[in-house]
Amino acid sequence: MKKVIWTFRKSVIFLIKMVLYLALLGSFFFIMGIEDWQLLRPSRTAAITLVTFCLSGLGLTAAYGTFDIGQRKSKPIIASLGLAVVLTDLVTYIVLAIMNTNDANNRQFRFENIGLLLIVIVVQIWLVIIFTYAGNYIYFRMYAPERCCIVTESVQSLNEIAKAVSRFKKQYRICYARDYRSEKLYETILKCDTVFIYNVPVRERTEIMEYCYRNLRNVYISPEISDIVEINSKHVILDDISLISAPVKELSFEQKVVKRLMDIVLSLVALIISSPILLLCAVSIKLCDGGKIIFKQRRATKDGKVFQVYKFRTMRENVKNFSVVSDDDRITPVGKIMRKYRLDELPQFVNILKGEMSMVGPRPEMLENVYLYTKEYPEFSYRLRVKAGLTGYAQIAGKYNTSPKYKLVLDLMYIEKYSLVKDLKLLLQTLIVVFKPDSTEAFKDKEKVILSGLDKESNDWWGE
Repeated sequence: MKKVIWTFRKSVIFLIKMVLYLALLGSFFFIMGIEDWQLLRPSRTAAITLVTFCLSGLGLTAAYGTFDIGQRKSKPIIASLGLAVVLTDLVTYIVLAIMNTNDANNRQFRFENIGLLLIVIVVQIWLVIIFTYAGNYIYFRMYAPERCCIVTESVQSLNEIAKAVSRFKKQYRICYARDYRSEKLYETILKCDTVFIYNVPVRERTEIMEYCYRNLRNVYISPEISDIVEINSKHVILDDISLISAPVKELSFEQKVVKRLMDIVLSLVALIISSPILLLCAVSIKLCDGGKIIFKQRRATKDGKVFQVYKFRTMRENVKNFSVVSDDDRITPVGKIMRKYRLDELPQFVNILKGEMSMVGPRPEMLENVYLYTKEYPEFSYRLRVKAGLTGYAQIAGKYNTSPKYKLVLDLMYIEKYSLVKDLKLLLQTLIVVFKPDSTEAFKDKEKVILSGLDKESNDWWGE
């Protein structure tokens, strides 16, 4: 009976997704078909437009994220899928304009029916919003939150992971928290659906994972460097012995050439397109306090080489230099706006042209932070194996105040899984950062999650 119910639930979710995708496709064809009648009849124009819409839609949703209700919150789904839909419309609209350039329609290439395109975009955005909220509502009515147990080493670590998990209350319900040394640990695991193992020594973590696997419990772990290497390894068989191969990751000569050419072309195009914004930012800074427009700072790139990074100045002059914190009074009014939308980073296209940075790679840290983080985490130097980037996996998946350890994890994930396709995907995903209100969230002096019922003096901690 449980299997039947599970299949029924999955079918309902699949049906919701298919109805949305068909509604997005139909809205483009029916609205644009008001003027382009070929779209509503069997024709070469309709066929090519259909193929373009589907292929570009598949590619862009693969880059930005699919309609994965139940896995993400509504707003991130709306932002990513909405952006993918708008870009899909624009690509399809350009192809349609090319198809209409002929003796029977337009003898010269031109964009027409822009008003209808805007109506399509508005209708589709509303479809995405309605289906996302309705889809998540239906999903969480059918699926109860997973009963979770957090296994960790200290109250501090418990607060860190509990803060992250508690943001997804509809997916996870924290029922128990146990120290990994607790005698009640395995008894508690059997009462839960999912186990979060966080900051637990590798040997004990392996034992807990094996127990969870044996008893069919979902497991989430915080990765260490060895895990990252293993994730990106491959299975090989020598004679009849199974081995995991983890070769040293290094860009080939061809990859280096293509990556550098891509950096030059994209940074030149970006500077040309953003020139009005660059001028506006420069004038705004000058009018704000009359100080310098460009801020220069020593940063580290590949192999620890030091260079001067260029940024629009967002802080008052002659102030102490350290990472931004909440309500930082060093930031100017103009600077707050520029930091919010990452406009202060635009001058770094010049660093890219000079070859000091790449479009994609680990963000260059202040030298003070490099020394500090490397002292605490010696592995932090591993991220200097590649050239620093304007954008990167840590900036897209994380936030400004993501801890050094998890910036390192994300950067190493990028380095170990590098490909030119991955670079293009991250470049596209960078647009999403603008819609993430917490992407520029500053460091806080003190941040702690208060968990009711927690006994700070006991290794057993708390339960339902």
